Amino acid sequence: MKAVADKTSASALDAERDTFPKLVRGNARSLADKVAIREKDLGIWQSYTWSQYFERARLIALGLASLGFARGDRVAIVGDNRPELYWAVMAAQALGGVPVPIYQDSIEREMEYIVEHAEARFAVVEDQEQVDKLLGVRTRSRHLQHLVYDDPRGLRGYREPGLSSLAELTELGTKFEASHPAHFDAELARGAADDIAIVCYTSGTTGAPKGAMLSHRNLIATARNAARFEGLREDEEVLSYLPMAWVGDHVFSYAQAIVTGFAINCPESAATVLADLREIAPTYFFGPPRIWESILTSVMLRVEDAAAPKRALVHFFLRLAQDIERKRLGRRPVPVWQRLLYPLGSLLVYGPLKDNLGFSRVRRAYTAGEAIGPEIFLFFRGLGINVKQLYGMTEASVFVTIQRDGDVRLDTVGTPVPGVEIRISDAGEVMFRSPGVFQGYAKNPEATRQTLDAGWIHSGDAGFLDRDGHLVIIDRAKDVSRLADGTMFAPKFIENKLKFSPYIREAVCIGQAGRA
Repeated sequence: MKAVADKTSASALDAERDTFPKLVRGNARSLADKVAIREKDLGIWQSYTWSQYFERARLIALGLASLGFARGDRVAIVGDNRPELYWAVMAAQALGGVPVPIYQDSIEREMEYIVEHAEARFAVVEDQEQVDKLLGVRTRSRHLQHLVYDDPRGLRGYREPGLSSLAELTELGTKFEASHPAHFDAELARGAADDIAIVCYTSGTTGAPKGAMLSHRNLIATARNAARFEGLREDEEVLSYLPMAWVGDHVFSYAQAIVTGFAINCPESAATVLADLREIAPTYFFGPPRIWESILTSVMLRVEDAAAPKRALVHFFLRLAQDIERKRLGRRPVPVWQRLLYPLGSLLVYGPLKDNLGFSRVRRAYTAGEAIGPEIFLFFRGLGINVKQLYGMTEASVFVTIQRDGDVRLDTVGTPVPGVEIRISDAGEVMFRSPGVFQGYAKNPEATRQTLDAGWIHSGDAGFLDRDGHLVIIDRAKDVSRLADGTMFAPKFIENKLKFSPYIREAVCIGQAGRA
């Protein structure tokens, strides 16, 4: 069975806007004074416009060029979400280089593997913690030469060769430009849609990390198609709090922000994310299930600390909202008395709660990565937050399916976004192709052949398409087995279906090897 989205696709790119640096240059001209990125520093939000975004990245690029950065060079990017690190990504791309983001909580040995595998000669990092790890890596590295840091705290006494601050790098860029006035523009013009834009390494939980190579075309076409599919606008606000090394952050906070022209917001620290979320009140939000679960837990703890009458009132209206939403998602009628009570609940509970959480302005919110508990999904949708499930992979430039507004279901991950075609193999594996399909794994042709088959991606997930074209993921394909009569058996799918019942919290299903 196949599912094909609307073939209207943005994979054809104008040569003047076919790379991210060219797109940022266009934003700097057409959206010059519009805020592109904010950062909370010492309790104060600092804003930078699209013209400043482009200029800061341009100077970083020139500074890298002064150090010998050349087309094809790799630069490791390590740290929390910071404007300077996003600018460094664009700077590398503008010179025809490739950013390689690394998870900031990686230990030195994990960083060493990626730096060596990617052959990164440069690294742009956030602070002393990352400098210390990479200085250790450099002592054993055949490639790493230059380290650039943003935050100078704790680094004033460091006199390591090849170590410089971002401020020093931009000064070098200014001097380099004086003697090479056409260098940046010439390199920018040489960039093309099919150049590698980024290499995103997998976590390596089941073996050595693999570096997925994504081109500018992959990311721009997919980001644009998904933005049009969801109706994203220039006035969106996004909280950029997820790791920069994760492809999702690169798509939401970099690719879609640049393609659409909306603003992203970098929290002060991991500890202040929820407080910063309330201040920004984003219109567009992504959270993996663990984030939604964490927010729900914090809410319920506060509810339980409230006085008994208030606690009873909140519980009553929360149960009401979830019951209504369960009926809506199940396409069942909602009784009149519940419809009449809901506005009162919105006034007394739902509205204040959304405002307190920072979700008062959310137009669309996503979750993905693993199945979200139905009670969590119903809780937030019951409040009136448009939480939807999507299905994606690094190798697809994230987007494969998204639940459409008005067509959200508890047990599916939606329908294909424009340009995506899905089919189910004879073995029940989900396969897809799209403009976002990656270029392969760096230095790993065998893994590439196992995943990429004539343009089709083997997802490794088992699933099926329902009668309305919604994709249902039932389990990892390797975990699916068969009963004695040949019936396909997916424990996780059955467990999740059981947990959709309001009377079942946890479920375990056993039935392999002919035993049911």
